[in-house]
Amino acid sequence: MSASSYRVKIPRTPAAPEGALKLPTPGAPTGPEAPTDLPGTFITALPPLPEAEMKELEVTAINPPYSYARLSYNDRRKEYLYEVIEPQLSKHERELVTHLKSTLTRIMGSEVANLTATDKRTYLRGEVEEYLRTRQISLSPLSTERVIYYILRDFVGYGPVEVLILDPKVEDISCDGVDVPLFVFHGKYESVKTNVSFTDEDQLNSFIVALGQRCGKAVSVSNPILDGTTPEGHRIQATYAREITTRGASFTIRRFKERPFTPVDLVLAGSANEEMIAYFWLAAEQGESLIICGGPAAGKTSTLNAIALFIPPTSKIVSIEDTREVNLPHENWIPGATRSGTGDRGADGKAAGEVDMFDLVRAALRQRPNYIIVGEVRGKETYTMFQAMATGHTTYSTMHADSVKSMVNRLENPPINTPRILLSALNNVVIQIQARTEKGVVRRLKQVLEIVGFEPETNELITNTVYEWDPATDKFVFKGHSFLFDKIMEIRNFTHEEMDAEFQRRVGVIRHLVENGITEYRQLWQFVASYYKDPTEAMRRIAAGVLPPTGDR
Repeated sequence: MSASSYRVKIPRTPAAPEGALKLPTPGAPTGPEAPTDLPGTFITALPPLPEAEMKELEVTAINPPYSYARLSYNDRRKEYLYEVIEPQLSKHERELVTHLKSTLTRIMGSEVANLTATDKRTYLRGEVEEYLRTRQISLSPLSTERVIYYILRDFVGYGPVEVLILDPKVEDISCDGVDVPLFVFHGKYESVKTNVSFTDEDQLNSFIVALGQRCGKAVSVSNPILDGTTPEGHRIQATYAREITTRGASFTIRRFKERPFTPVDLVLAGSANEEMIAYFWLAAEQGESLIICGGPAAGKTSTLNAIALFIPPTSKIVSIEDTREVNLPHENWIPGATRSGTGDRGADGKAAGEVDMFDLVRAALRQRPNYIIVGEVRGKETYTMFQAMATGHTTYSTMHADSVKSMVNRLENPPINTPRILLSALNNVVIQIQARTEKGVVRRLKQVLEIVGFEPETNELITNTVYEWDPATDKFVFKGHSFLFDKIMEIRNFTHEEMDAEFQRRVGVIRHLVENGITEYRQLWQFVASYYKDPTEAMRRIAAGVLPPTGDR
């Protein structure tokens, strides 16, 4: 009997979500008064809060009926706590899990490595059940499920951090050393301490080695720094043992979002308004190049991905990144990523087999793309990227800078060394910030600027601010004029009234999508693509209240 055959419910306060518990014994008590310490009674029991003064904020089912996440707040210490709640094992079950791990490690052949994650889970479940049957080990159905959960978690999943990896609200996971609580960056509560830690140094070192294997890279005493990407797209940065981090091995996992941020998400999060999104739509259609500037965790890549959804469906796109973060629904899209080399670096500063951003940008220009997306510019590839802009390739990218002035300083100084006059090939700059307001920490598009031209006498770029965020009212203000609108009017021979009507139509489309909560990126993209093909029909469907179709790739 599997866990899915049980009706699951956490015996606790009514505010808790559907969850993990079911009493298989007829007549056994259920509800808040149900016992939580009976062996073989529950798959997962919700334990009491670790401290009496803590207040529970929310409980989230991560992988029901097995794992859950509970967030609580200690008002005295002004501190949040993220608790990973997994099946509680009896002494006998813990010993059995340890024994099974050792046995499975010895008997699993190389053919298992080629299986998909789903097939691995099926294979391991079968092996555990067969082992218990042939050894005549008698376990209750729920006890069996608890044991299998930990086997699957540690062999197929990410072990102790599996729940953190699966929680869509967690953006980053960081471990600072041995016997130090892990911290997560939560989408709602920011940096939060967890109840997860590695108390054994060998266990933590083994975990770092396992992360390296997932990334296809080796980490050791001689090569103690790991920087890679897992097959799922999670970005890993880790250090091995105490070679360079004195508190023991460390790691940071930046979770890959399977559902990318969309323009509707930007509006719903308050990062932009409908008019700004409509402006980006027109700019993308017009082929305007764009750089999004901001500090760490400002949301630059998320905004980049959202704006890229407006790229016309017939365009050819090449994306270039150190680690895969951009995720597009377009058919004609070539995603590229750098790779590290092996051995010592040569005279050019590169190891054998290394492919860096410069190599990929140079290769992209030979692929005749309409749009080039560079995840983040920081080196000599930037000069080539601006040359591509000057020759008519629309380019999107991000950069660490907090203003146009600091962006220009970074671009024209080492190691980038791009001449200032070449910067006039750039059309738009977005300044994005992470700000603390009454609503908490928020991400806002502080400014949307146009690069209008270059003044040779003063050697300065001429800019025009189109939209600006007003922190006092938390609203976005149109500054009165856009050169993009002037360009479109000239190309399409529009009057001011026709330009305004076209802009308002796009605003209406975005508002329709926002009001209906269309955040699934393929569904949203299908509607944008239909607008490109037949704007009249798309507007007719909006007037009729028809939602966008779900788009399968």
